[in-house]
Amino acid sequence: MVAAVDRGTPEVTPADSTIEPSGFVVLVGASERIHFLDWGGAGGPGVLLVHGLAATAWAWTPVARRLAGHRRTVAMDLRGHGLSDSPTSGYDPDSLADDVVAVAEGSGLLTSGPIVLAGHGFGAMVAAWTAARLGGDCAGLVLVDGGWEDIAATSGLTADEFLRGLDEPPEVLRSMDAYLADRRGFDPATWDADQEQAARAAIVELPAGRVVSATRPHALAACVESMLEYDPAATLAAVDAPIAALVAAEDEAGTRRAALAAVQQAVTAARSAIRVVDLGDVGHNVMRYRPRDVTETILDVVVG
Repeated sequence: MVAAVDRGTPEVTPADSTIEPSGFVVLVGASERIHFLDWGGAGGPGVLLVHGLAATAWAWTPVARRLAGHRRTVAMDLRGHGLSDSPTSGYDPDSLADDVVAVAEGSGLLTSGPIVLAGHGFGAMVAAWTAARLGGDCAGLVLVDGGWEDIAATSGLTADEFLRGLDEPPEVLRSMDAYLADRRGFDPATWDADQEQAARAAIVELPAGRVVSATRPHALAACVESMLEYDPAATLAAVDAPIAALVAAEDEAGTRRAALAAVQQAVTAARSAIRVVDLGDVGHNVMRYRPRDVTETILDVVVG
């Protein structure tokens, strides 16, 4: 396992279970509301956290409870997710980056200087698009188990095929209890009130008792279309800031680490190398399974 390099990163503080974030919205365009959680904290550069597909800002809670002890910390809901609006358009890379910039400005993060962007899965792609947009206003980019793969090339899937792979088994969606039991079963040792809140935020309970994803189908489909257009080498080469990538479990084809190595080689000519933190055989939701490592990497990318 490749561990984070000691560059003087401050010791990560324990998770503060007493912190409760404040919720806000910013307007993008004339009327589209983008929701974010402000976890408070002080010190710069501030950090903006971007969740992955079909998740919400609450997925970052284990990291935010630690990170707020060191930096001003904000986590946002992508459009079509969580408490953000779900318009029928605006899921292209430029529009998604506009939303992130709007949260960075509306939350006041950018007021005190450049910010660090951290994204998980698809959110890592959104964070990368935004980092390239921000230029010198981005102090660092952290790709949390995503953002370095050309998903269209490595998977060979169309958008429809990818979406079908996201479908939950009917027995998981038959009730709130069944859904929560399924999520708890991923790793009972890391299941707590914060994980239950994150799980509940990602679904909606219907009057008949079944649950469905809180992410509107049109929004999820449009995000997948953008995901399959992502060009990691070109996007990351355009980022004028230190980049770190946390990599977790390998896929069945064994392509993920090879893809990261290829992107590292491709972008080195244009910028400094991407630093890799290899977490080994850990589940994709590393904010749940390894929050301290994620927090440390976010702090370390600026020091490095």
